[in-house]
Amino acid sequence: MAITSESTTVWTGTLFEGSGNVALDSSGLATFQVNWDARAVGVANTTNPEELLAAAHSSCFSMALSLALAEAGYPPESIQTTAAVTFEAGKGVLGSHLLVSARVPGISEAQFEAIAEEAKVNCPISQALSIPITIEAELA
Repeated sequence: MAITSESTTVWTGTLFEGSGNVALDSSGLATFQVNWDARAVGVANTTNPEELLAAAHSSCFSMALSLALAEAGYPPESIQTTAAVTFEAGKGVLGSHLLVSARVPGISEAQFEAIAEEAKVNCPISQALSIPITIEAELA
């Protein structure tokens, strides 16, 4: 069964002077402020699309790695993943770097690195970064 998750952003004003709020609609857990300054230069207490993408990538990768390790016979005790998503104005998203630390009893470093690489490739968010995007647009 497919699950569709939703978030809504309400933006007011121009790109450089405006701002918005991003709501996690499906879970209802949070609403975040977002603006250009947070994206281009970094602003405390305000997020940006790349931070939200990093949250999605780090959580998805941790889940994918947990599954891959368990399937290989090495159930993990813990996995900590930081995704660092880089954005440059005028160029866009340049990449996502995953920094992973895990406790996995009985596995060798070489086995762990191979499974982590497999999880990176098979992580649905890693794959989603090149999926088709559809749109419905209307004027209000």
